[in-house]
Amino acid sequence: MGKRAVFLDRDDTLIVNVPYLGDPSLVELMPGAAAAVQELRRQNLTLIVISNQSGVGRGLITKEQVRAVDSRMEELLGGGPIFARYGHCFAAPGDPYDEYRKPSPKMIQEAASTLSIDLSQSFMVGNRLSDIQSGQNAGCRTILLKLCVPADELQDASRLATYSATDWPAAVNWILQKA
Repeated sequence: MGKRAVFLDRDDTLIVNVPYLGDPSLVELMPGAAAAVQELRRQNLTLIVISNQSGVGRGLITKEQVRAVDSRMEELLGGGPIFARYGHCFAAPGDPYDEYRKPSPKMIQEAASTLSIDLSQSFMVGNRLSDIQSGQNAGCRTILLKLCVPADELQDASRLATYSATDWPAAVNWILQKA
């Protein structure tokens, strides 16, 4: 039996979404994210970020800028290393050669294989339908974090998610009850 993990979307889940964010000084945590991450760490759950970063594929930001934003996020969350791994898909939407972009489960599956994670005992937390689909496609339980869900995705994402949480404390409580 492998480890239990929580896979986390980044933008509008851990940090406020600034389109094509490349400036670490603009990183702002979502309400409750720091306390949530700290509690999940205290419970010895492996934490992994799974994030589409199409700005790289579009030529709007660089991989180095994405990593600088991630570093600032970890700093604000309490100092690193917090995450066991980052899964980033840098391809733009519609790239016919990309197989990793969410809702594909490949970023999750690759992390699970590398880190010996039991996906059936793991969770995917995100605010988009593609996050929920990615987690479901990988065999995880899924949590829709309803802090900032696009209106046109709310109904389908809510229906598909294993659990819908109104905020981070609700998400963490549910994860800890099920873990």
